[in-house]
Amino acid sequence: MERLQDFRLFYNHTIHPELLRMERRRKRLLTLLFLSSIFLILVFVLQFYVHILAITLIMLILIGFYIAYLLYKMREFKVTFKPNIMNLIMDFIDDEVNYGTLTYTAKKKIPKTEFLKSELFATDAPFYEGEDHIQGSYRELVFELCELHVRELSKVRNRLNYIFKGVFLRGVYGDKNIKGRIIVLPKDYQQYQSRTVKQFYFKGGKRVDDVSRKFSETFITLASRGAQVEHILSWDMQNALLNFRKRTQKEIYVSFINNLVYIAVTEPKDLLEPEIFRSNVSFELVREFFEDLQLLFSVLEDLDVNN
Repeated sequence: MERLQDFRLFYNHTIHPELLRMERRRKRLLTLLFLSSIFLILVFVLQFYVHILAITLIMLILIGFYIAYLLYKMREFKVTFKPNIMNLIMDFIDDEVNYGTLTYTAKKKIPKTEFLKSELFATDAPFYEGEDHIQGSYRELVFELCELHVRELSKVRNRLNYIFKGVFLRGVYGDKNIKGRIIVLPKDYQQYQSRTVKQFYFKGGKRVDDVSRKFSETFITLASRGAQVEHILSWDMQNALLNFRKRTQKEIYVSFINNLVYIAVTEPKDLLEPEIFRSNVSFELVREFFEDLQLLFSVLEDLDVNN
């Protein structure tokens, strides 16, 4: 709660003025769209009465270029809005003592090879898109995360099946020598995870029962032989994952592959996407994204404390 109050003050002094500046740009864009609509209507009416083929073709070409220009201006607004706000949020978070500098890159994503190494989703991911890459560190844990949209071709129907859409994080323990593989999957989606479970069993993994009752009711836990389950998946770590799911109502997938940790959190909508025809000056818009990041980072903090 205290952290959210600090963020509210930061929002009032830093983010809100930037939102107001972007709001003025949005209103100018709306004015341009409105005037352009009137102009295009007048042009079409004029052509209807003149009805000269050569002039009509020239006007259609010019109108095509102008519409492309309007679409470019709308796209320009969207691609500049998010980085501006994201970088301000990153500045607030990495002011904490334990965080290193956080960097944001709009069009970068975690490589598909790293997504597959997580062993959380048994797929070759032929459709793999991502954006909004954030890189940084928490004490000795170096991490990166991004939004991902992963699909694959259906074996039954001629369509792409959903595999994962949300935030994907990869972390590296540089100062620890952790051996073994552990994966934690949401139990509510176990009917879609049979391939993942079978693949893990094929590599010598087994079901883990030495977890709390609440945890076993919510998650499926698998581990390879010799994995340090009690050490890595401590009671505090189990409670952290249960609390994350309870507070966000989002499914979370976690795997520990030797010194690497992978976390995938489902998110049906694109985060912090601006509107063209509606005001974006809203604390709630920014707060939702900030709290999602904070909850995800809280899992990292528990990982660091317990490992």
